[in-house]
Amino acid sequence: MSWVFLRDLLSGVNKYSTGIGRIWVAVVFLFRLLLYVAAAENIWKHEHDEFECNIKQPGCENVCFDHFFPVSHIRFWALQLIMVSTPSLLVVFHVAYRENREKHHNQKLYKNPGKTDGGLLCTYLISLILKTGLEIFFLVLFYKLYNGFKIPHLVKCDIKPCPNIVDCYISKPTEKMIFLYFLVATSCLCIVLNLSELSYLMFKYSTKCYLKRHVKKQQGSKGNCCESELIRHNRARSAKGAHATNRARPPSLSVRSPSHFPFRKCLVYLVFNGMA
Repeated sequence: MSWVFLRDLLSGVNKYSTGIGRIWVAVVFLFRLLLYVAAAENIWKHEHDEFECNIKQPGCENVCFDHFFPVSHIRFWALQLIMVSTPSLLVVFHVAYRENREKHHNQKLYKNPGKTDGGLLCTYLISLILKTGLEIFFLVLFYKLYNGFKIPHLVKCDIKPCPNIVDCYISKPTEKMIFLYFLVATSCLCIVLNLSELSYLMFKYSTKCYLKRHVKKQQGSKGNCCESELIRHNRARSAKGAHATNRARPPSLSVRSPSHFPFRKCLVYLVFNGMA
């Protein structure tokens, strides 16, 4: 099987990933893809031919092998590796869509088409959720299909056309068990990395949105304070201007209150009486 397309896919996704995402790509490429190609394929290459039962009843070995290994381990892991890497295509397609959109409009629509923000951030988060879900799904499926993460030395089969309980032997069980544990461990590590990257991106952009909102609120409150200070300053200036105008007005033109008139009448009365 040729894995060149998967290698190109992972190298393309690496350009748009965060630091944690690049670690995930390295783990998938080194500890899963290369290990699969270099060792796992050779170990499980002749698993059906090396599966032996202590009876020569025609069809018994085939039926027992199909019962204990409904899907070949090597094909199961190949399918898992392809399915887990496929959601990364969403990010590549989204970046290609942005670049094609800029070419179509003949103008710069994005600061950087490969920067994870806006719609591309949502696509990236969706791809992380899908990858994590697929990893967990395949681990659970493996556990259900093979009754746990183990490879026994001996299995007992009593399925027809076997005439009685037959002992069947699996080739290289210890070596297969070691590779099985290693592949399960790398799958769990990929789940941890995906969840860590998902948490990191959500925390980062939630903090960024909160800070933006806080800065806008602070700017709005400062603007209101400046506006109220300006209104207060204008009122004070107008009050000072009115006070200065009243002081500059002549006394004859000033308006007297009604309390001044009785005093004037008394003064006129005294003057006339003195003259008499």
